[in-house]
Amino acid sequence: MNPWELVSMAFRTITAKPMRTLLTMLGVIIGVASVVTLVAIGRGSTEQIEQQYESLGTNLLVVNVLGNGRATQLDYDELMTLEQLPEFESIAPTITRGNSNVKYDRTSETFTVIGTNDRYQTLMKTELASGRFIVPADLEFRNPVAVLGSGTAETLFGSANPIGQTVNIDGVMFTVVGLLKEKGSNVGGSSVDDAVIVPLETARRVFKLGSIRTTYIEAPSSDQVPVADSTIKQYLSYKFKSTSGYIVMNQEELMNARVAASSTLTNQMISVACISLLVGGIGIMNIMLVTVSERTREIGIRKSIGAKRWHIMAQFLTEAVVISGLGGLLGLLLGIGASYGWPLINPNQPTSVSLDIGMYAFLFSVLVGVVFGLYPARQASRLKPIDALRVD
Repeated sequence: MNPWELVSMAFRTITAKPMRTLLTMLGVIIGVASVVTLVAIGRGSTEQIEQQYESLGTNLLVVNVLGNGRATQLDYDELMTLEQLPEFESIAPTITRGNSNVKYDRTSETFTVIGTNDRYQTLMKTELASGRFIVPADLEFRNPVAVLGSGTAETLFGSANPIGQTVNIDGVMFTVVGLLKEKGSNVGGSSVDDAVIVPLETARRVFKLGSIRTTYIEAPSSDQVPVADSTIKQYLSYKFKSTSGYIVMNQEELMNARVAASSTLTNQMISVACISLLVGGIGIMNIMLVTVSERTREIGIRKSIGAKRWHIMAQFLTEAVVISGLGGLLGLLLGIGASYGWPLINPNQPTSVSLDIGMYAFLFSVLVGVVFGLYPARQASRLKPIDALRVD
């Protein structure tokens, strides 16, 4: 009996009861589709993070102060004097106020308010759509001016030009002087699109905010990053009299941390999807055992006219593999379709289809058919012809 004959017989058998076959395949279909889709989402997230990393360059350091109180406070003027050192190109200290109530006319929404200086735009690689950014005079005179992210402006003003308009931020009036182009999330996960940027000292005075918690530092080049990293750590250790009150991270470390977190979550979800494949395999075994029971007399007839044990075993094993293989193929097609369709549902979550992973998932589904079809096939092959022919 050649392989094509076995496959042909298997197709005839499984198409005789299409609904039962489809339900048997369901676990394999869901498992393969889930693996392909989850890997595509994970790879898409990784590529998005890498693009964000590249957009900000490789010479950016981020300083986060962890402690509270005077012992861990950073002074703005002291930080800015560090720009005189050759390993520092630009410094942008920031203070942040989350969930601030921003109103314009009858529209009210909560946004993040970022207090910073004029270097922030260059450091974060943001571009102006119209107007201007914060200038040194705004910092010096504590002007109540604001620069809106693209999402903030769209929510408050729609398609109208916000420049020159006045917005109410937690009861304080600010004049809009600039509008940023859409940027998306940074490597750290933050975004200026849904934020309002104001002069640092204005934010500190008006909103009674505490000390500087985050500072962005740009080195002249990527080669200077280790020197800048060492210098800022020495300064902070001297300032805080401790090495535990702060964290200094460069862009690559931030990217690696996010990629690792994304990969861990994706791997956990893939593990759950693989359980579905195993459950599908158990379903195949169960149905094949039922099939052996239903076709006992057929097995007896075939054996009585000369069929050997390996013929019977090959026939039932082929049926199990065909069922799992068809399920894997349908799951692969469904997973690819879901991967391309996911960004249409969630535009902020890109996907990257991996045909290699899809092929591995398909081959694994075939392997599931072999493993879980082996026992029923052996049971069928071990039936004695006389006993089998007695079954009605």
